[in-house]
Amino acid sequence: MEIVIPIITLIVGLVGGFFIGVFYLRKQLEKMQSDPDMLQKMAKQMGYNLNGKQMQRAQQMMKNQQPGAKMPQPTQHPARKNSGRRK
Repeated sequence: MEIVIPIITLIVGLVGGFFIGVFYLRKQLEKMQSDPDMLQKMAKQMGYNLNGKQMQRAQQMMKNQQPGAKMPQPTQHPARKNSGRRK
């Protein structure tokens, strides 16, 4: 019984920390959508230098993304008749 309580406490702490982290990250992303300076700063940290048009497009893309939405599946190309081998 002495070892069960610390293990349960650890699990509860990890789960709670995960959800707090997700909540914090979502708030930061929402704040970034409305603040072009913050978005520009993040792009520079990633090695990109965005011009005005690219900045507007990035903001629009972030606004269009809905939290929890699934990413669209890539389209599959029809199979080739020959398997790509030369004869």
